[in-house]
Amino acid sequence: MKSIAPADAHADADAFILDVREDDELARARLEDARHIPLGELVERLDEVPRDRTVYVLCHVGGRSAQAAQYLEAQGVDAVNITGGIVEWHRAGLPVTMGGAG
Repeated sequence: MKSIAPADAHADADAFILDVREDDELARARLEDARHIPLGELVERLDEVPRDRTVYVLCHVGGRSAQAAQYLEAQGVDAVNITGGIVEWHRAGLPVTMGGAG
């Protein structure tokens, strides 16, 4: 499984970021342009994940996104885990919207 630092994922202007956290987590902090599909719904919503570009997968600290990236790779998706999740993204000073649903 491939991994990428949050700053490197953010530097990709064309990045497709898939957020696999739960709705309540998303309500606390989110990335504005990320696509949200909770990990538990990923199998049934697989058709919403692009296959023609790299998909960067994000969760809270990196565990669930690693599982999702492994699953997506097995389905033929070029998936990359964002190490440290949204916690590390925020620590790196990258843009995060706090509170409220998008």
